[in-house]
Amino acid sequence: MQLSTPIAKLSQVGPAYQKRLKKLGIKTIRDLLYHFPHRYEDFSNIIPISQVRLNETCCIKGRILEIENIRTWKKRMILTQAIVEDKSGAIKVVWFNQPYLTKVLKPGDNLCLAGKITFGDKGLYLSNPAYEKISQAKALIHTGRIVPVYPETEGLSSRWLRFILKPLLVKFKKKIPEPLPEKVMRDSQILPIQRAIWQIHFPDSLTLAKKAQKRFSFEELFFISLFVLREKLKISKERAISIPFNLRLIKNFIKSLPFELTDAQKKSAWQILKDLEKPRPMNRLLEGDVGSGKTVVAVLAALNVVRAGFQAAFMAPTEILAKQHFQGISKLLKKFNLNIGLLTGKENKIISKKAIPQGVAKNWRKNKVIKISREKLLEQLKKGEIDLLIGTHALIQERVRFGKLALVVLDEQHRFGVEQRAKLATSNKQQKTRIIPHLLSMTATPIPRTLALTIYGDLDLSLIDELPRGRKKIVTKVISPENRQAAYDFIRSVVKKRRQVFVICPRIEPSDKKKIEKEVLSWAEVRAVKEEYQKLSKIVFPDLKVGMIHGKMTTKEKEEIMKHFSGKGRKDKKIDILVSTSVIEVGIDVPNATVMMIEGAERFGLAQLHQFRGRVGRSKYQSFCFLFTDSPAKKTHQRLKALISSENGFELAEKDLKIRGPGDFLGQRQWGIPDLAMSALKDIFLVEKTRKAAKEILEEDPELKKYPSLRERLEKSRERIHLE
Repeated sequence: MQLSTPIAKLSQVGPAYQKRLKKLGIKTIRDLLYHFPHRYEDFSNIIPISQVRLNETCCIKGRILEIENIRTWKKRMILTQAIVEDKSGAIKVVWFNQPYLTKVLKPGDNLCLAGKITFGDKGLYLSNPAYEKISQAKALIHTGRIVPVYPETEGLSSRWLRFILKPLLVKFKKKIPEPLPEKVMRDSQILPIQRAIWQIHFPDSLTLAKKAQKRFSFEELFFISLFVLREKLKISKERAISIPFNLRLIKNFIKSLPFELTDAQKKSAWQILKDLEKPRPMNRLLEGDVGSGKTVVAVLAALNVVRAGFQAAFMAPTEILAKQHFQGISKLLKKFNLNIGLLTGKENKIISKKAIPQGVAKNWRKNKVIKISREKLLEQLKKGEIDLLIGTHALIQERVRFGKLALVVLDEQHRFGVEQRAKLATSNKQQKTRIIPHLLSMTATPIPRTLALTIYGDLDLSLIDELPRGRKKIVTKVISPENRQAAYDFIRSVVKKRRQVFVICPRIEPSDKKKIEKEVLSWAEVRAVKEEYQKLSKIVFPDLKVGMIHGKMTTKEKEEIMKHFSGKGRKDKKIDILVSTSVIEVGIDVPNATVMMIEGAERFGLAQLHQFRGRVGRSKYQSFCFLFTDSPAKKTHQRLKALISSENGFELAEKDLKIRGPGDFLGQRQWGIPDLAMSALKDIFLVEKTRKAAKEILEEDPELKKYPSLRERLEKSRERIHLE
């Protein structure tokens, strides 16, 4: 048997347990050995029975005097009662609904028991304890020591996992190779792998358990850092088109804007334009709060690329946002005579002021949006006649080829690998070296420092940390149940002034399932929206026009809803209040919307709430954000108060990371990073230490020729850590 052997080969693991283990992502012996405890119970202090105290958790050793099952008709349960004694005295032990214990445990058996001391009708008793028979041949596993408690699933207990893991560890711990280089081990002073794997499962002390956890946290973060830094190194060796900085053009563009750029926008634009001058691909993340003006900076960069004689691509996460960008960017660039195309899953258009598309000459007018067949659009794109193409993931389809692509801009999609970029550009067989487009990724999600160094460590960072001048502070209030009606009255008064309202609904997760498939969750979210829509349109605001939008609608339905909510003319604005899911159409820009109402605010992270809030406050009118919560929890109100007291998304992201942890912040399913590494992402000192170690290894040996095991591990990391 090897570490890669499937768990099905283990004699103790039958088909039922194989299914349960698979739910936890355990398929091989290595997976099982790396299924680490998430906490420990300290049962190492064994005390005499005479010293037990009420409400204390303790561990005792003793002999069973008697044991029996008793049925309680009042609560309809079976109690298993035993009397256990040692030299100092005796105590009653009670287990609930475990009648099989009378077949397992018999009078005369010597036991080690660990549990809480409770007071009953006849005095103190040990309630529902962990138990273990004492044998001279075997060491204690479940009691009388530091006991590991594992992430579990239905039908799979920590007790069963301990039973399976101990003999496996005895057999395999010497077979586990040390993946970290000797130099890293020496400099970092961490436990070697074979000792750490034992101590994390069956530690001799809590101190050694923490050292083992730290070792595996270090290992995971080291490989993440090594992975992203190596990706960065790879990109630096690729070739890109050097785009000269056209200062006169940029000045003319800035003058054409109906607003003044902030200092942060100017600084970010400068960093991007200087990157574009280099003959290696830019790999930059433009980070800024909702409404901070990231798109204008991206358009400025795209214009500079197009005027140099090349093409740019702009990719949005949804069709509605792609259309919004098409309309908004066309306005920003209307004085610069560009061919701007739109390509989504269902639509293709072009706005042309430079080259009239073949076959539509009769319909072409200045500033007119022209519908064009997909074949003609793709043909023009390949010839290089479309300067800027805006779209969804349809841009990375096999048939889409740019003639001279130099820049890719991503909106809220942080990952877009070198290979994906290379596929967009039409290959030139005469070129010995391939040309990779520059990449600018934009996000409104503030990224904490530790994540910027690890998960996003291959990206250079530009920050827009100030909002456009003249923006009014958004008034944010937590609305308790007793003040709900007053908030509704205020919303009605706002609508009477011809302003509009967003309502965000939380996802409702069925309580009877621990893990739910993504499709089920999305339907649950739709259900929440439909219920809120019915309540607001029929009961709360029957006199107002309430609309609804969610991901299960067709594109046409969503576009129709958005037209009625964000139309330019009064006739188009038929919706006063729009009820939406929590994730649908992030980035929608409706300046006339001045109230953001968030139901179940306690269910969202601080950074996400801050993003919702940023969808209002985008005009001269005073805007408001109402956080509705029924939760009386003190922690909930502390979190929401942090949102009220802070206008800075970056500061909130740091708080959010500390409160919720990286798992919720990033989404563990999406990133595939183990729990220990997720927790360690909060530790800036450990993150910096691992990054330094990874950097030193790559400086010494960029190709990792001296470290073949590292190279092999990195290839496996590519499959597991979804960075593209």
